[in-house]
Amino acid sequence: MPRQARRKSETGIYHIMVRGVNRQQVFIDDEDCLKFIWKMEQAKERSDFKLYGYCLMGNHAHLLLCQGEEPLSQVMQRLFSSYVYWYNWKYDRIGHLFQERFKSEVVETDSYLVTVLRYIHQNPVKAGITDSVANYRWSSYGEYLDKPKITDTDFILKIYSTDKQRAVSAFVKHASESNNDKCLEYVEIRRFSDEDLLDYIKENYGVGKSSFQFLQQPDLGQIIRGLKAIDGVTIRQIVRVTGITKYKVEKA
Repeated sequence: MPRQARRKSETGIYHIMVRGVNRQQVFIDDEDCLKFIWKMEQAKERSDFKLYGYCLMGNHAHLLLCQGEEPLSQVMQRLFSSYVYWYNWKYDRIGHLFQERFKSEVVETDSYLVTVLRYIHQNPVKAGITDSVANYRWSSYGEYLDKPKITDTDFILKIYSTDKQRAVSAFVKHASESNNDKCLEYVEIRRFSDEDLLDYIKENYGVGKSSFQFLQQPDLGQIIRGLKAIDGVTIRQIVRVTGITKYKVEKA
């Protein structure tokens, strides 16, 4: 099935989200976060994009940026592949680090722009990592209060006010407000371990692993169809857990 083309932003501004493959941690320690931020700084110098916000969250990251002349996909490819190369070297691993291609959404109004930035900065709060956006080290929030390092803060601050002091005060108030912001997110799919799946079968169908070979239709077919309908449960896992042949599982 072909990939759906990305929607092009009329403003050039995008909210980007990328996460670790299989929800793997992509920022394990402070050095990893510092390295990724440095890679973003390098990418900005080479690709000439504006960075309006970011937040690094263990197994995923949010970026808010305005692309320059270089295509968004090329910018992200350079940034992510450079970090993955370093990460694999550091942790003596090979292979992919990030899941699929990055996700993106267009940002085309000032109101949505400040909403997305608040959503990004509040990620650690809503995840229970910290009780305040100001207490989280690995986001762009602090750069809006002090001299920015890699974040281009003036564009968004001027949305709040042309007076710098008033703009910062309004930004702080808005960034801390309780909200139900729903921006770009991954749909979480529950992943069952084999043991979890056996417990689920026992609880819902009253059948243990050793009993599957003695089940007859239609009971067996009903159970297999029920398992196949669960997001995150594969035919291979059903075969492994139940001992039923792949042919029977696929046919059910």
